[in-house]
Amino acid sequence: MSGEIVHIEIPGGADTGRGRAFWSALFGWQFDEIPVPSAEYLMTRISDDQGAALSNFEPEKRGIRPYFAVDDIDAGIIRVTELRGEVYEKMAVPGAGWFALCRDPHGNQFGLWQSDSAAQPPNLDPALADFHPGSEQ
Repeated sequence: MSGEIVHIEIPGGADTGRGRAFWSALFGWQFDEIPVPSAEYLMTRISDDQGAALSNFEPEKRGIRPYFAVDDIDAGIIRVTELRGEVYEKMAVPGAGWFALCRDPHGNQFGLWQSDSAAQPPNLDPALADFHPGSEQ
């Protein structure tokens, strides 16, 4: 595992415009809006290999979440659990890579990131496309 920070997520609360103005004024970052259903997601490049995102996904969240580069996301997930950390579901960013949200033994949130231009979400059974838990009749 290489361990470099490749991405950080900054909670923007209910007012991402205020966060955008702060980080832009502080570091000169220019944010681009990324289309995401039901949320605001703004991204910026910090360097060729590093980026940051500001979003309202978790309006009550406090604290920045770093994402660390790994050569193998599955090996990284196994290692986190061996060290008594917690790992949530591995997810694909189609055409870019894989990430997994994690917590260390002290509860600090972080993510693992593996670049992979072939990453695609799993193929789900089409019969489940309209299934929504709790809507059974």
